[in-house]
This record gives sequence, structure tokens and C-alpha cells, in this order.
Amino acid sequence: MELTNKYVILIIYNIFNYSVICGYWGLTILVTIRVLLKRRTVPSFMAWLLMIYTLPLIGIITYLLFGEPNLGKKRLTKSKIVWSSSIFHINKLKNYYKNIFPKQKSDIASSVFTLCKHRQGIGALQGNQIQLFNKIDDTLISLIQDIELAQHRIDMIFYIWEPGGLVDYISKKLIIAAQRGVKCRLILDSVGCINFFNSSYPKILQQAGINIVKALHISLLHIFLRRMDLRQHRKMILIDSHIAYTGSMNMVDPNLFKKHIGIGEWIDIMLRIDGPVTSAMGIIFAFDWEMETGEHIMPLLLNTPYLTTKKNLIPKSTKNQHTIQIIPSGPGFPEGIIHQVLITLLYKAQKQLIITTPYLIPSDDLLYALCSAAQRGVKVHIIIPQNNDSILVNWASRAFFSELLDAGVFIHQFQTGLLHVKSISIDQKISLIGTVNLDIRSLWLNFEITLLIDSKSFSNDLNKIQQDYIAHSKLIDPKVWANRPYWKQIVERLFYLLSPLL
Repeated sequence: MELTNKYVILIIYNIFNYSVICGYWGLTILVTIRVLLKRRTVPSFMAWLLMIYTLPLIGIITYLLFGEPNLGKKRLTKSKIVWSSSIFHINKLKNYYKNIFPKQKSDIASSVFTLCKHRQGIGALQGNQIQLFNKIDDTLISLIQDIELAQHRIDMIFYIWEPGGLVDYISKKLIIAAQRGVKCRLILDSVGCINFFNSSYPKILQQAGINIVKALHISLLHIFLRRMDLRQHRKMILIDSHIAYTGSMNMVDPNLFKKHIGIGEWIDIMLRIDGPVTSAMGIIFAFDWEMETGEHIMPLLLNTPYLTTKKNLIPKSTKNQHTIQIIPSGPGFPEGIIHQVLITLLYKAQKQLIITTPYLIPSDDLLYALCSAAQRGVKVHIIIPQNNDSILVNWASRAFFSELLDAGVFIHQFQTGLLHVKSISIDQKISLIGTVNLDIRSLWLNFEITLLIDSKSFSNDLNKIQQDYIAHSKLIDPKVWANRPYWKQIVERLFYLLSPLL
């Protein structure tokens, strides 16, 4: 009897083992097929297969969590419906105000404007005034003044909202604005704003009548149905119908934010815009708001100082007015549009390219475009922080240095803080400023916003700031870099294998 029991236990044990092994390899095969069916770059494909087969189970779970830019079927369907509504507002804007679309464009920007108009339904808009802030304190002081003057709406989207310092003063001003009848709405990323949501501020602001939405809420119930690291990365403020702010700045006080990690003060750029492009930004906010809440809000398209109900009316003053192309990106928007715009512009550069980015993990196409520009005589300068807040990205970025340096690209490492600015100036004619980093996450995954500005005067202003960054940076010597220790080269290559996943 005892032998029979042992025999039964042995059979059950063997069946269990075979079931686990078969189940594991069955799941591995299914995930492999899914990797094969998804159109992706060869390096990304190989990186995922390497992880799946070298890290048993961990690789499979990682792919299910982060392998695809998946919003979930319901949300994806909803995004298509909401975007159809957005197209209606875009057409309404075009039909009413044909005069705000520029007839004169620079040779570099012309084809990109056409590309954006074809892919997203709206091209560039003229008649905008821009203030460029390169200090967060100045941005926040200007914002406080605009909040005090607001009459109808204040809409904001931020990836990070960190209580403390000047940010608390912004919160108080929003409360006062709401109490006098201004409609205030905040869309805040659930991960980036975790400290905010764990503070007392959400309750205080909501009690004052301010609507707060937690964007892309993380739920264990949806952990394998929606990609959890897909984030709302836009930074955007809209006040009434004609003032907008956007750029690289999160809602943080730089004197307090992340001081404990020891990399210095965060350096950012923000734009204050007064003009027609704010109507297009309002359409983007309305899209994001409806996606998160289901509430349809009407963008304020008709009540700006530049636009009236009379057709073909243009601003009387043309001094310091700029043409701007707004480029939103992320799931639900034209796929890969910002990547397509960047590639087009890099190949159009003739004399000079200056790029600032905190995270440098370019796609193969972007890498080749940068190298090609340098090899055909364009002076290509890339400014990155000496150290940033991501160790993984810090090492992975360095894997691209050798190829860039060999092509003649100048790489500058900013020494006095974390340079968080995302900007590109091309031939001192056009500029790009926004929230997009030169990495896979920003280019293909997150919700982002970029402004393409066709203006020599603005480009000159941006160029002065970028030159100041270069003056506070250390230029990497190609010979010294080539002789760095082998262990560093090995670590860089290991992280390079993971670069398509970062």
C-alpha cells in the first residue's frame, strides 16, 4: 500500500513537472509569435527575444507589461471616436479663419508643414507672439500674473506636479481663480504626480471647485491589458482662449525638486504664446480631457484677440509674430509623426544643428540622420547633461557616442545641473521646443507635444540660450573617449542591447 502511494505521488509530481514545462514553453512560443507579428525594428525585435529566452518567465512578464504600446481595446476605440470630434473642431477652425494659415514659409519648414497638415489635419498657424523663458522662476511668476487675470478657463496638463515652494503659490492662485468663477481643470499623470496625489492638495483644490483628473491610472486589474509605463508626458497650460504655455518644465520648484539625488538644479525652457495656435492646443486638451473623463468640452476657438467672427481678418500689428506648427503625438494620434518630422528636418539641415536633450537614445534612423548631417558638413552639436536621473539611460546613451563622434558630431556634457530642455535649432531658421526626448519612449510611446517655430528671430533667441549651455558644458574629446576603460565599454554595450526597451 505504501509503495502504491509513493508511486501515485511520483506520477502526480511528474505530471505537474511536465505541465509546468509544457505550459512555460507554450507561453514562450505564444509570446514569441506575438513579437513576430508586431512590426518593429530589428534591434527591438532581437532585444525582446533575447530577454524572453535568457530570463525565464521574467522576460515574458516584462514583455506582457511593456512590450507593446497598448492602451487597451476600449480606450483605443474611444480614442478614434474622440479624435473624429477633434477633426471637426480643426475643420471649424480652418473654415472660419483661413487668414491664419501662412502663405510665406521658409524652405526648411514648408515640406514639414505640408506633412503635418496631411497627417494630422492642420498645418502651421501664423500671428503668434512668443516669450521664451529659460528660468523656471520667471515662468512661474509670469504664470501667476496670467492666472490672476484669467476670466473664463484655466486648463493644465502635467507629467509631474510636485508640491512645495512656488508651486504651492500656484495652487493658491488657482483656488482664488476658481472662487471667482474661473473654470479650472487639471490633467495630471498618475505616476509622475504620485507625490501630489499622496498629499493634501488634491482634496484642497477639489473643495475649491477645481477639477482634477488622474491620467492613465494604474490598476492591477488591467496590468496585462494595458501598458503601464505609457504616460501622459505633455506639459501644457491654457488660459482663456489666447494664452498658452508649453515646454520642458514640470510643475515643480527647481530650488526643491529632487535635490536628494545630487545632480543639481533642473534646467528647463518654457514658452508663453499669445495667438491662434492656442486654439489648436485647446483641441488637444479637449481630446485628452474627454479620453480621461468621457466629458466633451468645447475648445474656445472664437474668442481670441487675434480672431473675430469676420473672415480673413489678420492682426493689425505684425511685429514679433511667429508661425507655429503644433505637433501632438502618442496613441490615438498619427503614428510616428514626431519621428517623421525629425527625420525630415535633420536631412534638410545645411549649416548647423544644435540639439539639447536629457535622454539620448535615438532610433537607428535618427542616428544615421545625425551622422549623415555631420558627414556632409553640417555642424552638429548635441548637448546632454553630464549626469541625469536615470542610470539605465545614462549608460545606454553612451553606447551611441562612438558612432556620433566618429561622424564628426560634437557632444557636450552640461556640467551645472540636469539639463532637461528638449530643443532643436536648424540653420538658425527654425526651432523645435516641447516635451519630446530623443529616446524611444518619447518618440513612439508617450503622449507628447512639440512646437515647430518658423522664425529667424526666435531661432536666434534660442541659439543664444543653447550657446550658453555649450559654454557651461564639457566637450567630449573623441580620442579620450576611444581610450576609456574596457569595462565601461562592456557595460555600455550591455545597456545598448536594452535601448529599444527603454
